[in-house]
Amino acid sequence: MAYQIITDGSCDLGREIPEKTGIKVVPFYVTFDGQNYQKEIEELGVREFYQQMVDHPKQFPKSSLPSVQDYVDVFTPYARAGRDMICLCITTKFSGSYNSAKTAAELLAEDYPTVRIQVVDTMVNTVLQGILVLEAVRMQQAGLSFEETLAGIERIKGTGRIIFTVGNYEYLIHGGRIGKVMGTAASTLGIKPLIMLREGEIFPTGICRSRKKAMKRLIEQTKEHFEKIGESPDEYQIVVGYGYDYQEAQMFRDQLLASLQTYSNYKAIDIYQIGATIGVHTGPYPIGLGLVRKYDRGWKEE
Repeated sequence: MAYQIITDGSCDLGREIPEKTGIKVVPFYVTFDGQNYQKEIEELGVREFYQQMVDHPKQFPKSSLPSVQDYVDVFTPYARAGRDMICLCITTKFSGSYNSAKTAAELLAEDYPTVRIQVVDTMVNTVLQGILVLEAVRMQQAGLSFEETLAGIERIKGTGRIIFTVGNYEYLIHGGRIGKVMGTAASTLGIKPLIMLREGEIFPTGICRSRKKAMKRLIEQTKEHFEKIGESPDEYQIVVGYGYDYQEAQMFRDQLLASLQTYSNYKAIDIYQIGATIGVHTGPYPIGLGLVRKYDRGWKEE
């Protein structure tokens, strides 16, 4: 197709999927000392990132967004080739990556006025951003035009949800994602938070006294979500996201799938590792699921 799909490092698609599908990823930066920044995946592997956190639990890494120049460097070769671009960025509620991309697109418009660069605020992040990007790839592969793919993205992105829990509140506190008073109380009690991302922001949806109960409750909340919206999971792409513990993710995936199969025809769920961009806020033990409606399912064309 005549247009290029680009996204930022929040997509958590790893290295192989972008290489296989032709997606271009603009990485975020990560630092453990506040001075030396490394590009995620390109310079710092995700597994290495989590191992560092596990080995040094009192060390709180930070992430930094791609710069305007980073986007200019990525956009320029496609612009020279006369190739239109769709760039899907992490929710603006979490990062200024969208603004960097937008500024870069405006700069290139002066030299390449006939090339279209459409920057999209996906209103999502991490594995959910990844499956939204892959839906855009599916649209492209199905022969949808630049305009049709943009319309498809806008149509489904609002259906996206992330339902997850974390190991403890400490990283959410340091990342500025949760109130310190609530976090301190929760840490003292040792309870596990249940959190949902919708419309670009995270909201608490409950607490549990143990990790096992928290994961069980995530699965129940998934069923409740589909009951509430009156739709079948069959109309959705659903993936499991995890941080450090892959075996736990496999167990959670199997339990989630078993639950889904009691009220749908769902056959398989892929597992994705949550990357450093979001991992700095969740710590090494996030686990949950992302879901978004398939672009070609569940719609009645007027």
